[in-house]
Amino acid sequence: MTGIRERLRDPERVRRLTYGVAGLIIAAVVTTVEDGVSVPAGWAWLVLPVGLGATALRPRYRTLVFAVCAGFVAIVSTGESVQLGLAAAGLVFVSVCEDPARHPWLGWVGGLIGAAGALTTALVNERGVYEQPFFFVTAGYLLAILMRSWSRGYALTLETDDLRGQAAWLEQRTNLARELHDVVGHHVTAMVVQAEAGQLSADPGAALRAIAGSGRTALSELDTLVVHLRDPDASIAVSAPPRLSDIDELLAQPLRQQGVTVRVQLDPEPGLDEIGVLTAYRIAQEALTNIARHAKATVAWVELARVGDHARLRISDDGVGPPRAPTSGSGLLGIGERVAARGGSWELSQRPGGGTVVQANLPVANK
Repeated sequence: MTGIRERLRDPERVRRLTYGVAGLIIAAVVTTVEDGVSVPAGWAWLVLPVGLGATALRPRYRTLVFAVCAGFVAIVSTGESVQLGLAAAGLVFVSVCEDPARHPWLGWVGGLIGAAGALTTALVNERGVYEQPFFFVTAGYLLAILMRSWSRGYALTLETDDLRGQAAWLEQRTNLARELHDVVGHHVTAMVVQAEAGQLSADPGAALRAIAGSGRTALSELDTLVVHLRDPDASIAVSAPPRLSDIDELLAQPLRQQGVTVRVQLDPEPGLDEIGVLTAYRIAQEALTNIARHAKATVAWVELARVGDHARLRISDDGVGPPRAPTSGSGLLGIGERVAARGGSWELSQRPGGGTVVQANLPVANK
């Protein structure tokens, strides 16, 4: 039963099945009609070879042939051969289903012309009102419209699922690129700072040990990201989840080794959940890394405080300030993506008195 259900979900297989049923109905009707036809009964058989030959034509011409056949069968039927209406309905159904036009009309019009001809013939011969062909033609048309709508809906569902998969894949790649830049870039910056400080230090060995530690951490984080590349379904979990206190204990260290004074003030209850804490940590990480690389600052400040329904994170320095025409590099782009994902806002601005200010407003967690 499961296999049958799966097969019935495929529009192409359902289409072939319905075509087969329609073909059997048409063949059974036209080969069993004996009298009551407005032309010799054998003429109705012509729709069988003509219909089979039409299968070799292009869809547009195939649609036209089936429409003509539907009109022919409808127009030769009479009240005594009303069963020919089933054949007309089947031919209209196939014609409309095969029509490549967005709004199919050939099969519908062909069947209606045949039904109108049958009605006219009945009235001229004083046989009364013969309206049954209209019902058969209409039924065939409506069934074909339902089939086309279902097929298109199924195709749209598959396309939607495919687009969702692509969007998820792109989101994973974006997250991976952001983590790669933030995590590995920060450690590499720390290694450069430690190497430069070690050249002037009285204990170069300590600097080398610090560089080795940063290198091992960077390699560990890189291995985790590579695992995610090989298995996109695996979650990105870079080492242990950071804490807000790590901003002071870990992120500020490269700057302090450069001789920069870093003052960190963190609200013990900023109202952030685990993802919010990670977002604040990564923003601070990127901002402090940029200060170490470009700011030429002597003092840097990190402030995190709860302000109403959001947590305000501000990282500032007394360095050279932002460039006059700032570019959205990977770091700034990552900050924007993280803040947008949390539904917050951020800005990069000039600090009064000189320097740069990066401020992000993150919504607090609902409790």
